[in-house]
Amino acid sequence: MKKIQISPSILSADFGQLGKEIKRLEDAGADMIHVDVMDGHFVPNLTIGPPVIKALKDKSSMIFDVHLMISPVHKYIDAYSEAGADIITIHPEATSSLIDSINKIKKLKKKVGVSLNPETKIDVIKDLLDRIDLVLIMSVNPGFGGQKFMPEVLDKIKELKKIQESKNIDFDIEIDGGINFENSKIAINAGANILVSGTTIFKSNNGDIKKNIHLLKSH
Repeated sequence: MKKIQISPSILSADFGQLGKEIKRLEDAGADMIHVDVMDGHFVPNLTIGPPVIKALKDKSSMIFDVHLMISPVHKYIDAYSEAGADIITIHPEATSSLIDSINKIKKLKKKVGVSLNPETKIDVIKDLLDRIDLVLIMSVNPGFGGQKFMPEVLDKIKELKKIQESKNIDFDIEIDGGINFENSKIAINAGANILVSGTTIFKSNNGDIKKNIHLLKSH
């Protein structure tokens, strides 16, 4: 079984001191930093762009797990790669050619992630799994933090796990959306090995980030 990793979403961090917040996450044992990039078009919210990511990356040695919720995504891949993204995750619906975008990310020597919204079927990526490093299963509709977890997406994780084992393909299964101490265990048992969490990590137990990361990992 793959090691369980926690990728805290800085969407829930204090945006007034993001550099310090990332340092806190690093000291607390986070495995990577999840950066949600939203364009107000593909999803109904706006967040941060390449200059902010570059400024943060210059101060941190952590893996930057960058989730691009922007459309059309293909032309922005270079900018986020240059800014310091280590994993670039895109949505199939946001590109005119998923394989071209995957190949572009590979060419830039970055890890490729593909994100599936709750209604997006696995069939979209089934034949491409040997080219993908990470599949991000959204357990909420993307766009805003603090939404309620959708347990029906767990079947998708179980199906991915079966494909992974039967075809002996190595990729990470990440889940994002409403992850807390209860459903994290169900997600891990279904086959997820990377958990994205924002509100739970930053707000639970009076903001004890180290304790919250530890609790999310234990199953």
